[in-house]
Amino acid sequence: MSDSGTTPEDLGALAERAAKGDTAAMDDLLRAIRPRVLRICKSVLPYSADAEDAAQEAMLNVATKIHTYSGRSSFSTWMHSVAANSARSTYRKLKRSAQAAHSPEQMEKPDPRTTSVIAGTRLDLLEALEALERDRPQMVTPLVLRDVYGLTYEEIAAEVGAPLGTIKSRIHDAREVVRPMLRPKD
Repeated sequence: MSDSGTTPEDLGALAERAAKGDTAAMDDLLRAIRPRVLRICKSVLPYSADAEDAAQEAMLNVATKIHTYSGRSSFSTWMHSVAANSARSTYRKLKRSAQAAHSPEQMEKPDPRTTSVIAGTRLDLLEALEALERDRPQMVTPLVLRDVYGLTYEEIAAEVGAPLGTIKSRIHDAREVVRPMLRPKD
């Protein structure tokens, strides 16, 4: 059930109609998913304005890329991936602009007032995901969908389009890579 009382089946039907060019269906779909998209973005980006920006980007991506929704997984799973990717993309943009504004010495001990994402409690997780994405990009989406958003292995396999065993292996391997980066530093 979405925040608006629209069932996953209703969302799927709206998505199908929107993909075929029905503008009223697209408007209804975007209205129905907005609260959930915003919640997903807020779970990654601690500062509300940043989460709002990411949610807006995600909504635009849903509207412009609805034709890429293949129906392999539920629409809400696909939308979840779009929102998560948008939030991570917004984080990377904010980090780049914060780094450009400060010298490397200042970035070692970020000033929480200078950029909201640096001030976030999820900095270690986002940094670990960024490192994982550089080295093993195929592991990021399964790990995020499982450990951050709590999707089932089956939902992730359907969304990613990979066999269930592959998804389980990628998540296991990703956890092994990320775990040391999330341990408290002495």
